[in-house]
Amino acid sequence: MQARMSGPANPDVMTAIQHLYKAIHTGGVDGRLLSLVHLRTSQINGCSPCVFASIESARKAGETEERLHNVVAWRDTPFYTEEERAALALAEAATRLQDGAPGVTDAVWDAAAGHFSEEQLGAIILEIATTNFFNRINRAVGEQAGKTW
Repeated sequence: MQARMSGPANPDVMTAIQHLYKAIHTGGVDGRLLSLVHLRTSQINGCSPCVFASIESARKAGETEERLHNVVAWRDTPFYTEEERAALALAEAATRLQDGAPGVTDAVWDAAAGHFSEEQLGAIILEIATTNFFNRINRAVGEQAGKTW
């Protein structure tokens, strides 16, 4: 499969994205957890470039292969903390908004809020939203896995 576009986005868009990432990464959430959230969101959306990039990012941050390979089945494995499970549940609920999915229920929100401050929740939600943004762009333009940004 060939990507439909070859050039980068408008420079103003790239500047805005850099500001988003700065806000996300200064929100007090461990980079490994943000990578797991990015990975799970991208898996749900079937975005191979973002799956690839999030795995590379997580590896560089010290994440283990065992945990990376099991994010897709995080509920059924012993490899994640309760804090991580709350963030992954939030990522799934905020990503799966189609076909009558309930979205972020009070139970999902309360579980996340029990582990994270408002600033951290803001960073996690921004990570989820930005990941969904990129997933949709990458799927629309046919971007291929193998790049890191």
